[in-house]
Amino acid sequence: MRVFVTGASGSIGSVVVPELIAAGHEVLGLVRSDAAATAVAAAGGTPLRGDLTDLDSLRTGATQADGVINLAFSNDWNNLEQGIDEEARAVHTLAGALAGSGKPFVHAGLTPMIPGRTSTEDDPDTTDGPVGGRGRTSQMVLTLADQGIRSSVVRLPRSVHQRGSQYGFCSVLIATAQKTGVSAYVGDGTQRWPAINRLDAARLFRTALEDAAPGTVLHAVADEGDTMKTLAETIGGVLAMPVESVPPERFGVVGRVFALDMPSSSALTRERFRWQPTHPSLIDNLAAGDYPALG
Repeated sequence: MRVFVTGASGSIGSVVVPELIAAGHEVLGLVRSDAAATAVAAAGGTPLRGDLTDLDSLRTGATQADGVINLAFSNDWNNLEQGIDEEARAVHTLAGALAGSGKPFVHAGLTPMIPGRTSTEDDPDTTDGPVGGRGRTSQMVLTLADQGIRSSVVRLPRSVHQRGSQYGFCSVLIATAQKTGVSAYVGDGTQRWPAINRLDAARLFRTALEDAAPGTVLHAVADEGDTMKTLAETIGGVLAMPVESVPPERFGVVGRVFALDMPSSSALTRERFRWQPTHPSLIDNLAAGDYPALG
């Protein structure tokens, strides 16, 4: 299959691309820079210049491919609404190019937050709060099954990690500790964060592309929920720093999300797709150290 991947050189795309190529697929990767183009080419893919705001490049990529994996998102917390709007327009554009084709379209969503319990694949997306717009976009992707598109959503937890490079939300905790000398958590720290090693996530995106039925939700979750206090204590232990509770505002805009409890399960995904995470957990990767240097 020739697969068009947006965000091909990003934190998840950079592992999805080699996962696809190792399985025998070809990759056409959307890139914004020469460095990104070089990275995609080095992984064995073909770069296509553009970004989520360049709708012509999205149409070109989708029409030239046998399937699409949409991973790109701005991740600029200071302009979150703009990023959500860009993602929604990009998805509408990709859907228009794929309508009636029967091609697979795999979209990266977010695990939902269900008050008082662990979320599952059967729960609806979270459509209110700071990132509610992303949930509405994921809901729209699932309805594309009615337009002749084999659409699916792989929901990601907020901590997608790999030792020495990526830690998701925990990257913010690490950077804040390095800046302030205190490993901090919000409130009483009992709020839980699910997590996935990005290598396990890459395999699930390939599985969705190859096997997911139209309108399917998959959960890329390995660890159902580590408490924020445990994460901060692990970071503080590695960095030999005190661990303290702080108000959400200490983390800026993202602090609003840090205060929320968001455990999530992947039991149905594991059962339906024979998928099993095999790489180190978030706690294991944090405890191993090897954090990126600040700045």
